Amino acid sequence: MPTQSVARPWYKEFWVWFILGLLSLSVFLGTSLLIISIKTADSLVVSNYYDAGKGINRSLERETYAQQLNIQASFELNEQTGQVRLQLSGASGPRQIVLSFISPTLPEQDRRVVLQPQGEGVYTGLLAEPITGRRFVELLGEEGGREWRIFEEKELISGKTTELNF
Repeated sequence: MPTQSVARPWYKEFWVWFILGLLSLSVFLGTSLLIISIKTADSLVVSNYYDAGKGINRSLERETYAQQLNIQASFELNEQTGQVRLQLSGASGPRQIVLSFISPTLPEQDRRVVLQPQGEGVYTGLLAEPITGRRFVELLGEEGGREWRIFEEKELISGKTTELNF
């Protein structure tokens, strides 16, 4: 007599649960990515390219003016006191200098410090919180009614002198 095999119910089969698990995982991950993309703003996208282009030309003019004045600077960040000390050399002695630390990807981590002259090309200012890591460093000053600018990407380390050249 031949033996009859009893068919197992579908819910006891491994491959059914494996395929359902893969489908469930893909739905979960897809929904998660959709929620993240809706809630996160695209902060790196420029909405007006024409204005951005005019700004680039203006920046180039300011950097050329800094080269003409032979401006060079070095600064040091003191993490304990929050003080920024900048030594400026060249044919400019502005009443104040604006030093900006710009994060390449996170605008909320950008910091700006207004530095006041202390004499002999030394400028100082205070940071609200320590800054370390890779940043774009922008130095703005004015000479003869025209603005000059130095802009470089630097790795910032507390207590270490950072050089800025054009």
